[in-house]
Formats: sequence, structure tokens, C-alpha cells
Amino acid sequence: MDFLDAIYLGILQGITEFLPVSSSGHLVLGEKFLGLDVEELKSFDVIVHMGTLLAIVLYFWKDVWGMIKALFGKSREYEMLIVYIIVGTVPAVLAGLFLEDAIDSTFRNVISVGLWMILVGVFFILGERFFKKVKKGKMSVKKAVIIGLAQSLALIPGVSRSGSTIVAGLFQGIKRDEAARFSFLLGIPAIAGAGLYTMLKMPMEGGWSTDGGLIGSDILLVGFVSAFIAGIASIVFLMRFLKKHSLVVFSVYLFILGGSVLATNFL
Repeated sequence: MDFLDAIYLGILQGITEFLPVSSSGHLVLGEKFLGLDVEELKSFDVIVHMGTLLAIVLYFWKDVWGMIKALFGKSREYEMLIVYIIVGTVPAVLAGLFLEDAIDSTFRNVISVGLWMILVGVFFILGERFFKKVKKGKMSVKKAVIIGLAQSLALIPGVSRSGSTIVAGLFQGIKRDEAARFSFLLGIPAIAGAGLYTMLKMPMEGGWSTDGGLIGSDILLVGFVSAFIAGIASIVFLMRFLKKHSLVVFSVYLFILGGSVLATNFL
């Protein structure tokens, strides 16, 4: 991996982590396109995810600070939000602990990514149609658990974490922008936990090993910064976009990309 690869994959991660198009799926496709060893680049994937984590924390710093104060009894305003995030995080934690290896070995390939992208695109359309009919409402513990279950599906490359959680909110009558805000805040413990868990499993000797070699700290830093900058831009765009537009446009993108991946591999 060189600097251009790191910049490309960092930007790809930053954009697709928040746009509902699957960052993990795009990283698998991007690494395959560059001729890199997908199985041996999990360390780099962790670093770029940390870049997007910083983007979430900085963009939603008021909410993050409010929750920190609530934890220390200094504010009651964010107490229920903390509860929602905790119960919404549990399904992903359990899925990650018990199913990650099985999911990774089964679904971390380009054909699976293409199939899941198409399936997720279908759910976006169904979610938008259902939202028009369902009774509108606010977040609740039950809704947070259902959104958390949807988030756990994002362990599968090709399933968007932000997309699955936002559409789960739509099915329950939560407005797009409100569902997106909760999705991003829910992503803080999910991304941080997944990154820490992966790092603890990887040996370090001056850099993270990859295919018998090492990814140097300079390459990792480039990937981190690229993911952070692209992540901030994506959050700003999506939060504004969802106030007036639906997820259908992303369905079209997923159909095109997923269909192209399948066609390329089968024809």
C-alpha cells in the first residue's frame, strides 16, 4: 500500500461511512480494485474507521458533551438519549462477539457485497413507502432496540450501518433527519468498540502486519486524516439532504453498483 492508496481508501471510507451505501462494502470493492489483499488490510480498515469516529464526535460535539454531563449528573436533558444508545448498542456488541468471524468468512467478498447492496436498496424504497403510512412518533426504548438490531446487520459488508439504522427508524415513524442523528450518535460506541476489539486481536511490531510486511505509521496517518476530512463533509451533506429528500436516490446508486459488481463477476 502506498500514499495514494491510503488517500483513496481513506476518502472512500469517510464518504461511505455516513452516506447510506456501506463503507465496509466499498472498502472491500476498493481494495479489490487496487489489487490489495482484502483479508490482510483489516488494520488499515480500523484506522480509517477511527477517522470517521472523530468526525462524528466533532460534528455532534454538543450532543456528546451533553451526554458526558448527564453521566456525571450535571444534566437531565440527555439521560434518555444515553439509555437509547446503550440499548441500541447491545445487539451489535453481541453480534460482533459471537458472529463476526463467521460473517467475515462468509460475506467478505465482492459477490456478496453486490447482492447485499441491491437488497439494502430495496429496503430503502420499502422504508420510504412505509414511512408515509405509519404513525409518526419519537424515539423509545423499543424503537432503539429495533434500530440496534438493524445496526448489527451492518457487520455484513454491503449493508450500510447508517442506511440500515435510518431505514429502521423510518419503519417506526421517525423522521429521516432525526433517525440520521440517532444513527450517527449510535455509531460512536459501535465504531469505537469494533475498532478497539479488532486492534486487540492484531499484533503490533512498529506497524501493523499485512501480508508478511508492515503498514507504516505514515500510511496509517494519511488514511486517518483522509477519512476524517471526507467524513465531516459527508455528515454535513447528509444531514442537510435528508431534511428534504428521501433515500430512494441511494437505492438507485446501490442497484447500479451492486448490479455492476454482479455482472462483472458473472459475465
